[in-house]
Amino acid sequence: MAASTEGVISNKQVILKDYVTGFPKESDMQLTTATTKLKLPEGSKGVLVKNLYLSCDPYMRSRMTKREPGASYVDSFNAGSPIVGYGVAKVLESGDPKFKKGDLIWGMTGWEEYSVITATESLFKIQHTDVPLSYYTGILGMPGVSAYVGFYEICNPKKGETVFVSAASGAVGQLVGQFAKLLGCYVVGSAGSKEKVDLLKNKFGFDDAFNYKEEPDLDAALKRYFPEGIDIYFENVGGKMLDAVLQNMRVHGRIAVCGLISQYNLDEPEGCRNLIYLIIKQVRMQGFLVFSYYHLYEKFLEMVLPAIKEGKITYVEDVVEGLESAPAALIGLYAGRNVGKQVVVVSCE
Repeated sequence: MAASTEGVISNKQVILKDYVTGFPKESDMQLTTATTKLKLPEGSKGVLVKNLYLSCDPYMRSRMTKREPGASYVDSFNAGSPIVGYGVAKVLESGDPKFKKGDLIWGMTGWEEYSVITATESLFKIQHTDVPLSYYTGILGMPGVSAYVGFYEICNPKKGETVFVSAASGAVGQLVGQFAKLLGCYVVGSAGSKEKVDLLKNKFGFDDAFNYKEEPDLDAALKRYFPEGIDIYFENVGGKMLDAVLQNMRVHGRIAVCGLISQYNLDEPEGCRNLIYLIIKQVRMQGFLVFSYYHLYEKFLEMVLPAIKEGKITYVEDVVEGLESAPAALIGLYAGRNVGKQVVVVSCE
């Protein structure tokens, strides 16, 4: 950061160079340095923020592909402009009466050192600072609310039920499993490495876990862990995993569809052959968008904050330092390189 005349400073940014097809690469993004004034435009009702932490999330892949407005639940990124995602930031100047200088916020911001955020209705003021601020990219932010909504609101769980979580060591999955254990459910998770499987069993308290890459027959694997079937499936993966799960659901089972990470980089999504089991087993399968449930945020905090402070819920982050590390961190999500919630530290100030 180099100061100059009239309050103009340099502003490192990660931009999307062009729209992506297939598997994204680090070279699809570029670290550049722009200049910006540390001042809101005249009459702005937005906020000027210094970004502290940025979140890498699987849904961001869909925004890297050019789509017509309204074709997806989030619009495409603007090629040649900074990437946008969830983050934690400090307010430097505010034209919105809900925020003042010095406030800490989480919500949508730019992948850059400083941002002007005009859509302030999407921002949350951080009231509880006795937990790590980075948690507001994960357990206390969008992934945490996703886990809470998908498990409690969509799946309507009951004590003693059997629960399966795919991508279970990720930002959302690790929480779903712990919520299920707190309720007294039997929980199994799948992940893509021995390290992650050990984490699920030893750190997060799952009853069992398996490495899906070592299972040539997913149907057989699920029958091994759920001989009497699955009551609740928290879906983060899709594809072959979903097909196998459908055969193993119990009557009146519930499936919350949070994500389909196995499909995001495919030009042609895989088909699903076992949908007949939705009828045979009278299964309810429902997708959801977390921002439709942000009105439950305070209710969510009332449940999760005490659980964190009492040590009933633990959370693992995969932290990288500096904006220059952000492209590799994001790409790593789609190869399963991250262990836990992927966070980029922009500044600790």
